Amino acid sequence: MAQPKLFRIIDKAVFEYNMIEDGDRILIGASGGKDSTALVQYFAARKKQNREHFDFTALHVATEISPSLDPKLLSLFASWGVEPVIIPIEVLGRLKSGKKMNCWWCSTQRRTELNNYAIAQGFNKIALGHHMDDILETLLMNALQKGELSTMPPRLKYDKYPVTIIRPLCFADVDTIIDHARQEAYISSTCTCTYQDNSGRKIARSRLAALTDGNAGEKRRLFEALRNVRVEYLP
Repeated sequence: MAQPKLFRIIDKAVFEYNMIEDGDRILIGASGGKDSTALVQYFAARKKQNREHFDFTALHVATEISPSLDPKLLSLFASWGVEPVIIPIEVLGRLKSGKKMNCWWCSTQRRTELNNYAIAQGFNKIALGHHMDDILETLLMNALQKGELSTMPPRLKYDKYPVTIIRPLCFADVDTIIDHARQEAYISSTCTCTYQDNSGRKIARSRLAALTDGNAGEKRRLFEALRNVRVEYLP
């Protein structure tokens, strides 16, 4: 049986960035959304292929302001042979006095828990569900707000921690992931908390859509431009 289109795209990223290696212990950040759910499904399928000898665990960081993993999603995970680890945290209690709750703070706290768990349990890689659109939106945000040319790399080795971040969905545009989720009948959770403040990301998303007209080919070429930098023609 042929692999799904999304899995073939992930295979390309895994190969080009050497994301899965023999002996790896990979921790997947499982938010419950379509992106991380696709990662869990992919890793479960790849594990069965025995192409590499690696282990993986799906970790869900639950907060008091986000929905729990849907029982139907947990059942789907079980059908793939995956039992996620669930860690509850309180993000509101960590908020410093005078600071406003927002998406960035919540995301930072959940990422901290992923890092801490990975280090404590001996995982050497963390797989995150950021896709091509996320990477290009971050590129625009950093360029227009910080005046720097940077974004989220597909593979990043931390200097301070014995952990490498991998983003296997880096070659996949959001529409491809949405199509895959529909075909596989994913039950995905979306944050509906009342503290959402992600205006910078929303603006970048609209700018990316205006720049590429939502065309997947143009998004890919913009991504490839990041890997084909002609420094002699830059200021």
